Amino acid sequence: MPPSLQLDSAELAEKYDSVSDKQYQHGLLLLDDLAVQPGQRVLDIGCGTGRLGEHVASERVGPRGEVVGIDPLPLRIDIARRRASANHHVSVGRAEDLSAFADASFDVVYLNSVYHWLPDKRSVLAGVRRVLKPGGRLGISVASRERPHDVQRVLIDALASHALNSAVVNGSTPHRVSAAELTEQLDAAGLLLERLELRRFADHFPDVESVLDFYFASSFGNFLTDYLPDVRARVLDTLQARLLARRGPQGILLHRNLFFLVASAPQDDR
Repeated sequence: MPPSLQLDSAELAEKYDSVSDKQYQHGLLLLDDLAVQPGQRVLDIGCGTGRLGEHVASERVGPRGEVVGIDPLPLRIDIARRRASANHHVSVGRAEDLSAFADASFDVVYLNSVYHWLPDKRSVLAGVRRVLKPGGRLGISVASRERPHDVQRVLIDALASHALNSAVVNGSTPHRVSAAELTEQLDAAGLLLERLELRRFADHFPDVESVLDFYFASSFGNFLTDYLPDVRARVLDTLQARLLARRGPQGILLHRNLFFLVASAPQDDR
């Protein structure tokens, strides 16, 4: 079941804009992997508040290029529009429906910390392949199924202490993928895998509140919404205690594990 798009708020959108440094840094790494060039046309799927797209427009493709960002959350697009420019355009749109864009109209498409929110990955990749030019490149950063984030391990422990099922927790990258799944999905879409690498990141949060702020804002209000309010409150109390127990001299250390992949459309596409 996909996360709800109705739980976002202006407060959460503004909070995400202020706490999204981690995703932004991932995006810079992904852009390096993609070797984005001046003059290229780039599609940013799940652009959020537009921070990364603004960087691509000003620092990567330049005035001869163009960045188009889409996101299904209108309140985040409202913030992204503040960053729009002559070569950076944003609008409300979904990864599963790229019908607004012509065939072979982009040199580069990327989904930065977005793919693990999308249950229907086949339709997403089919659309990406259609809008990529022959030889165009796709970049994805996505949470690993094999190596869950530390916060997910802590959350699973907290849920187990309340005898709750933790198979899928909405608001915690619910549609993670394995390396084998990624390879199969790209092959089914007719995209050629060029590079697939698992990278590990160490995050130091100053306190429990900053951890929860990050995950509430990143999940656009979906964190732990699988549970009734009284159950959710008890789980949150336990989760906060578990997180506090991990606090050390540098704050609360939590590791994340993300796949970074680059794929391309065949040169002789269509």
